[in-house]
Amino acid sequence: MESGFAKFGEILEKIDGYVWGVPLIVLIILTGIYLTVRVRGLQVRHLGKALKYMVKNEEGGEGEVSSFGALCTALSATIGTGNIVGVATALAAGGPGALFWMIIAAFFGMATKYSEGFLAIKYRTVDEDGHVLGGPFYYIEKGMGKKWKWLAKIFAFFGVCVGLMGIGTFTQINGITSAVKTFFDPQSAHIAFNIGGLDYSWAVVVAGIIVAVCAALVIIGGIKRIARVSEIVVPFMAIFYVLFAVILLLCNIPKIPGAFLEIVQGAFGFGDGISGIRAVAGGVLGAMIAAMQNGVARGIFSNEAGLGSAPIAAAAAKTKDTVRQGMVSMTGTFIDTIVICTMTGLSIVIAGSWAKEGLEGVAITTDAFQSGLPFPNMVSSFILMICLVFFAFTTILGWDYYSERCLEYLANRNKTVVKVYRWIYVLAVFIGPYLTVSAVWTIADIFNGLMAIPNVIALLALSGIVAKETKEYFENKDKLRK
Repeated sequence: MESGFAKFGEILEKIDGYVWGVPLIVLIILTGIYLTVRVRGLQVRHLGKALKYMVKNEEGGEGEVSSFGALCTALSATIGTGNIVGVATALAAGGPGALFWMIIAAFFGMATKYSEGFLAIKYRTVDEDGHVLGGPFYYIEKGMGKKWKWLAKIFAFFGVCVGLMGIGTFTQINGITSAVKTFFDPQSAHIAFNIGGLDYSWAVVVAGIIVAVCAALVIIGGIKRIARVSEIVVPFMAIFYVLFAVILLLCNIPKIPGAFLEIVQGAFGFGDGISGIRAVAGGVLGAMIAAMQNGVARGIFSNEAGLGSAPIAAAAAKTKDTVRQGMVSMTGTFIDTIVICTMTGLSIVIAGSWAKEGLEGVAITTDAFQSGLPFPNMVSSFILMICLVFFAFTTILGWDYYSERCLEYLANRNKTVVKVYRWIYVLAVFIGPYLTVSAVWTIADIFNGLMAIPNVIALLALSGIVAKETKEYFENKDKLRK
């Protein structure tokens, strides 16, 4: 049985290597750069205005939830294990330099996310009863034309797969139960049962059941209940996490310059600390590619820029303004990666936790918090566990909404199919804790890459419309001010 798991893992690694090879990484980065040029560096010039729009809802727009509610739904799906576990796995596999490429990808990803939000509002559909459906499947079909509907369906299919077998369920519940086990049963003293040679603690079993039940209670209520929960939990937990990350960094200010140097050196395959990665990857160039590949892949996993998920939530916003909603969507990438992931990554590099043997996933970040925070280890572990549990739980909710909308498109708005799917989704959350960490993240990576491809094609095809209408919008604003 054990050799079977190992062989399955090897197959997944090979598939992941092909999907997340250099071509897709270059495509996503170049798309972000291209869109940055086309919207004239909007993520720099108008970031302040975007942050203002983020908390100020538009009046009179049609939709199902407020702009802030739509953003919180999107953030609920992005601020999750990627910020805590994903950053740790990226640094463990690619070294400190992975954080550099994560930030670079996020910067250009802000233009990508802006374009996604813009197109989501422009091409969404609103039923007579006010039900909204929008996202890449509609801007592919309506923006690129009916002959491209097959591409829209491919996106929707992979969207369901990402939600059901990737970001939405397995990785999140796995992160939650791992964090709970690390805190309550670190020595695996209380084993419930054994599967395939792997022991599972009672902490994992109980946490898995509680999360599955809580997820079911919210998911059955649909987008409005998900948005209400997200509007409360996401801002509170983001502020809570950032507060403790800031405390950690303030307590280790003298080490921050050295950590930045290590990050930049590692990004290009240099630095004493990554000698082991160079040996495995095949020299300096191999280490650089490993850093880039892991940084971009985990960055996309965390902020979802280019993935095509966030515009599904953006489409539900009560707004008529395509540019405004695009800017609100853009702030999600800034908050998720450039703020939260950077703080997590710096904490791990400062503590050197990424290079410690025997640490995997959430244990890496836990070690960094224990080393860096001026609290007893038990308190630091508890803080991180609480943050991860709530972040991951809201991601489960957000990705249920995304995958439901993808399925709704595939099933021609058949609501019965969607209701059945909700229970299948909850079942996936229930079984998620019993999959191995490496297999879980590899499966998520594969579906991420496959989902991104049709969306990136659509963004490039429709970039002219985004650029033209964005330029006209700001020109008209300038005229009104004069």
